[in-house]
Amino acid sequence: MADYVILAIAAFVAGLIDAVVGGGGLVQLPALFSAMPNAMPATLLGTNKLAGVCGTTAAAVGFARRVRVQWSTAVPAAMAAFALSFAGAFAVTHIPPDFIRKFLPFVLVAVAIYTFRKKDFGSVHAPAHTGRRERAIAILVGGGIGFYDGFFGPGTGSFLVFLFVRFFGFDFLGASAVAKVVNVACNFAALLWFGYSGHLLWQLGAVMAACNVIGSLVGIRLAVRYGAGFVRKLFLFVVSALILKTAYDAFLG
Repeated sequence: MADYVILAIAAFVAGLIDAVVGGGGLVQLPALFSAMPNAMPATLLGTNKLAGVCGTTAAAVGFARRVRVQWSTAVPAAMAAFALSFAGAFAVTHIPPDFIRKFLPFVLVAVAIYTFRKKDFGSVHAPAHTGRRERAIAILVGGGIGFYDGFFGPGTGSFLVFLFVRFFGFDFLGASAVAKVVNVACNFAALLWFGYSGHLLWQLGAVMAACNVIGSLVGIRLAVRYGAGFVRKLFLFVVSALILKTAYDAFLG
């Protein structure tokens, strides 16, 4: 029972963070592995995805009700992410992701430095592309991140937010809204695989999903109330935490 309470709290916090800037897996997945050390890793990953997809879906719906979602970017990016996440999951069964594990901290450091140095980065929502060009770039971003999510995964939501700000001219709030739609596609694709292969703890996943949804709803309210500046600060905090976590896993873990 105590483990369920801890995991429920972790799911709530993860949902709150993930709804705003991504990175909820920093909280939720380590909590699962700590509370259930004897469970199969694939089963814990599947349970994490069940909770995550519910929270991310709630966040996507919540943003759609409160913020103007750039659907012309979100839809093609989500479709590409859904398809390529399967390819990433297939690839990881044949190619060890060790090279990404060691390279990732340096990529995150570059993202953090770029965001920190450009004080107005993501402060104004001014979409930079339309028509075919918008769809093409959306497919490239969605497909690339979808493959990464299926192949490795840490920081997927944060990478999406950064890329939608950097390459589409969105503010942090608008980028978070679109990122949630794409993240739903990634998570749902992975969940289909885990469900099909039987790697799910349905009862625990349902409890964590409910808490993740509540956390997501709180996160959306905070993001909408305090705007792009708040999202930017939380983004930098989460990316900094990701740098520490991924560096530890790659070189010390």
